[in-house]
Amino acid sequence: MRAYELIKETFLRRTYVWVIHLVWLALYGFYWWLFLPDAEQFGGFVFTWGGFLLPLALSSGIFGDDIASGRICVLITKPFWWGKLYVYRVLGLSLQGAVHFLVCACLMLILALASPKTNMDGLSLWLLAAWLMFNTVAALSTSLSVVIGRAFNSLLILVVVIAGYLIINMLVFQLRGQSAPSALYNFICYACPPFELLKKFASGERGELALFFGHFSMTKQVAIVIHSFILSTCYGLVGIVLLCRREFSRVRD
Repeated sequence: MRAYELIKETFLRRTYVWVIHLVWLALYGFYWWLFLPDAEQFGGFVFTWGGFLLPLALSSGIFGDDIASGRICVLITKPFWWGKLYVYRVLGLSLQGAVHFLVCACLMLILALASPKTNMDGLSLWLLAAWLMFNTVAALSTSLSVVIGRAFNSLLILVVVIAGYLIINMLVFQLRGQSAPSALYNFICYACPPFELLKKFASGERGELALFFGHFSMTKQVAIVIHSFILSTCYGLVGIVLLCRREFSRVRD
């Protein structure tokens, strides 16, 4: 299959994909209509639901279902580097996220015009941060889907993140009191999904610099964006290695 066909296949992989997008957009509209939030409040809502939960819903079983059913052998009918299948799947998810947040921006513009008292200044940064978070979580979830059967990859990430969020916050709180940042603190800040980093980016806080780019002349905002893309690439490389090392069967598990 060509690149276009594989990306298109990701869009049309399941009927519920379009249902998920519509439900999420309806949630944005309902939240806005119910609370009339400002840009930061609404941006935080979109960041959580669109940047974190949406890619989990869209990438559920994205490889696990095809591997378990044997369908993955049907997708590729010629000698093919398996890494391309992973790349095109993730690109398909990323494009879905970009379209989703563009539609969200249009929806919010219409709703804001209907209520002139609502301040939507700065919403574009929140949407960009949500898309960056979307890409990172989508790459991580897709990589897990290579080794975890069916749709449990998304469930595992959801449980681990919710359970680990409090633990990480406690560790960060303890490590902040140290005179010199420890290796564990740097790992939490820079190797884990950049929730706090992107929140600071979207809300206008400069925060700490992204790893590897702090000593260059680029602005901190650009450094955070590049750092997010680096994380997505690293998560993706793990998935590509796992996919290329697997052996597949046409027989349903």
